[in-house]
Amino acid sequence: MPDTTRWVAGFRSAVISPYEQVKLAESRAFADETVRQVLHLAGGGEQLRILLTNRYGRVPLVIGAARVALRKTGSDIITDTDTGLSFDGAAQVTIPVGGEVISDPIELAVTAGADLMLSLYLPEQTGLATFSHQPNEIAYVAAGNVVSETSLAIADEVPARFYVTGVDVLAPADTPIAVALGDSWFEGVGSTMSTNRRSVDVLNSRLDRGWAVNQGIGGNRLLTNEIGVPGVERFSRDVGTVPGATTVLINFGINDLILGGMSGEPPATADELIAGFTEIARRAHDAGLTIHAATIGPYAACIYEGMPIEETLPTRRQVNEWLRTTDVFDSVFDVARAVEDPERPDFIRPAYDCGDGMHLNDAGARAMAESIDVTALFG
Repeated sequence: MPDTTRWVAGFRSAVISPYEQVKLAESRAFADETVRQVLHLAGGGEQLRILLTNRYGRVPLVIGAARVALRKTGSDIITDTDTGLSFDGAAQVTIPVGGEVISDPIELAVTAGADLMLSLYLPEQTGLATFSHQPNEIAYVAAGNVVSETSLAIADEVPARFYVTGVDVLAPADTPIAVALGDSWFEGVGSTMSTNRRSVDVLNSRLDRGWAVNQGIGGNRLLTNEIGVPGVERFSRDVGTVPGATTVLINFGINDLILGGMSGEPPATADELIAGFTEIARRAHDAGLTIHAATIGPYAACIYEGMPIEETLPTRRQVNEWLRTTDVFDSVFDVARAVEDPERPDFIRPAYDCGDGMHLNDAGARAMAESIDVTALFG
């Protein structure tokens, strides 16, 4: 009989270099420590495999032991699900500088919405870690090799994710996968820590079939390096290599307009943004994917110093009008209209503002997700 399952992405985490000049968070180094991380699954399957990376490391990364289990609560695992990972049959693996590895498949059935706990023992000096800098989730860091412990009673809680880029699951072959490629409005900055109320999580709760994996990077820009590789460039890696991907959602623009103020760079122009959006749409369609774009959200009340706010708002309005009328995308979801203050459309509605004037709280993330036409994603 033909195989009715295939490997698809059940979770993704976009990573950045710890050596960037523009930073919103610092990475850290490890030595003779265990890091236990929460991976909230967008989708499930009957088997899984883990994707690890040393993409931006400057020394080989030694994984002395690795295990996965379902989460009970906090750092606690459900012991009867605890399973060791292997790599080409070996319990240890060294990932070269710039390298990636995929674990051997393991028989552990998981479901959408489950929290998988990944425990990595890092016996040697790692140098600064390749990381996801604002995942809105906690990693637990403890001394020594404690990957098999049920609970990490003495552990630092770190709001970052290290060395992991994804979980693949063995799922029905017809499972459609959307990739959410963008900035902090996807990654979840502003929503409540460790509660899975990011806009992408809410989107998943609205889908009758398939799911969306989150490749958001807080501070990411469509056109310019730092924070992370530009969206146009990382499309080939963070979308094109995602197994099962059928569609992509994009959310970019705010950082192209104002983040450069941190390092004296000029804001992107409307023509530059329109060209970038057009190019990423072309790449998606050339890859056989549908693509759905968000309008650029409001940020006029941004509290962070050094940002060119007033002078970039006309560009935002111009690009948004183009987005609302262009036919280069398969659909456009009007996030800006969904979360703006009706009386001051350059401002986030107070009920949706996390408090910094440019990020969404839980209610705002829900409004963002509800602006997406889910029938347009998978048909």
